[in-house]
Amino acid sequence: MSGADLNFHIGDKVVYPNHGVGVIEQISSRSVGATVEKFYLLHIKSSSLKVMVPCNNVGSVGIRRVVRNGEVQKILDFLSVAENLTTADWKDRFKENSDRMRTGSLLEVAGVLKSLIALHQAKPLSFREKKMLERARYLLVSELAMSRNCEETKVETLLNDTLSKCNLRFPEASEFQA
Repeated sequence: MSGADLNFHIGDKVVYPNHGVGVIEQISSRSVGATVEKFYLLHIKSSSLKVMVPCNNVGSVGIRRVVRNGEVQKILDFLSVAENLTTADWKDRFKENSDRMRTGSLLEVAGVLKSLIALHQAKPLSFREKKMLERARYLLVSELAMSRNCEETKVETLLNDTLSKCNLRFPEASEFQA
């Protein structure tokens, strides 16, 4: 990715992989020894966490802009098509899914969500997989809601309708209470 894509401005909506959506609240400079470093101050929506990220690290951390409409459509198309269940051992599956979640790609997160929902409908998920499914669900819903500038409940309805096309059902939050 070229550096030009990673210049953000105050008020930009961005995604911090695995933390979710946030807004750039300020851009500040600090002296670190002889060098002056620029930082973005992110306000993470879900946790009200404030995170300072050096501008130079944006690429390596994987911060990116919230998905645009074309990408949203790709994700919805992907979620509406049935695919084969993975039969991998749960530890291998968990590692693979963890790696996919860390990429920061919303399409990868949607892939994890879809495969875990399919698995969940076939048999009970392990505690860690339930947590991961809940995390994927949250990341997908919150980013799509921010992208479309609408309520999360609207996005949940949209995702439910989309998943039902391949006979999957968006899990209720109550199914995750341990």
